[in-house]
Amino acid sequence: MTGANSFQVSGYGPERAGWTRLFARDSLARRLDWTMLLSAIALSLIGSLLVYSATRNRTELNQDDPYYFLVRHLLNTGIGFALMIGTVWLGHRTLRTAVPILYGVSVFLILLVLTPLGSTINGAHSWIKLPGGFSLQPSEFVKITIILGMAMLLATRVDAGDKQYPDHRTVVQALGLAAVPMLIVMLMPDLGSVMVMVVIVLGVLLASGASNRWVFGLIGTGTMGAIAVWQLGVLDDYQIARFAAFANPELDPAGVGYNTNQARIAIGSGGLTGSGLFHGSQTTGQFVPEQQTDFVFTVAGEELGFIGGGLIIVLLGVILWRACRIARETTELYGTIVAAGIVAWFAFQAFENIGMTLGIMPVTGLPLPFVSYGGSSMFAVWVAVGLLQSIRVQRPMSA
Repeated sequence: MTGANSFQVSGYGPERAGWTRLFARDSLARRLDWTMLLSAIALSLIGSLLVYSATRNRTELNQDDPYYFLVRHLLNTGIGFALMIGTVWLGHRTLRTAVPILYGVSVFLILLVLTPLGSTINGAHSWIKLPGGFSLQPSEFVKITIILGMAMLLATRVDAGDKQYPDHRTVVQALGLAAVPMLIVMLMPDLGSVMVMVVIVLGVLLASGASNRWVFGLIGTGTMGAIAVWQLGVLDDYQIARFAAFANPELDPAGVGYNTNQARIAIGSGGLTGSGLFHGSQTTGQFVPEQQTDFVFTVAGEELGFIGGGLIIVLLGVILWRACRIARETTELYGTIVAAGIVAWFAFQAFENIGMTLGIMPVTGLPLPFVSYGGSSMFAVWVAVGLLQSIRVQRPMSA
């Protein structure tokens, strides 16, 4: 960008401002969306307390160290925050030029999951074991790659002024780009991540201005594909059992319906104000499985009550609101599509995670953004925040 109404920050354009201007007048830091940033930080800190409450007595998991998961969660948050800063510094436009490399790396990583290097955790074969007891879930980063890749294809000719809307050929190319990693993730199988990716694709298409026929066609194709997957037996037995338990929680209350039933008991027992942090009987008694990850919202519901659970939802809503505002105010279609894809991702994943703890959505193993324990998820959502902040700071300034 050039002219009086433009602003050069580190990592953008030929005039690299450098870190010395980070807190100067009209600097990068002053142009960040601090409402979104502080909301994300608050969610991560609340998540730290909930993770600690859920794991401090789990000696079979925490290696006899009650602070084991707390320290690692805070470390993951710190690394994620650093990745956010790095993403802002590089800029979404710089990352746009690196999409082919990022896409190739992400596809390579999810292919590795299908090799002997992949490992199964909680029934999902979607992880790569790393030295030091760490693990990586590549599908979390594929969500970012799909957003960036589709945005690059759909916006190139529009931002150049050649087209007003993406043409049919461009839409087909964008859908093909998204289909490759989605099919690989389905083979793992990681149904929850595929569901998020489908919603991302829909959000991206809607934001791009593509013909509504593509949106309706994709919904119809997805519905028929889901039916085919069910009929052909592609899903594992545990995934089929989860959907059966969602349809009828009383079908096997001591088996596949156990998680959902215990989660609803924990949340229901919290009432308005909760039983108090670290004083939840369901949490202390370890009745709800995977409380530090998939079912972390049950800790908030039981120990912080309706008020605490509502606060988490409000903070997530603030992040979505600010992201929608960024998508609306940016002057380039590429930025609009990226922001809209992130909104679709965060909104659906949060709804699915909280919904499954309430019994209104099937159990799919999706983490609650910023709150659940897990390095891959935490890194990915903070990179997404970095992309949103980058889009915001690149807006032309008023004279």
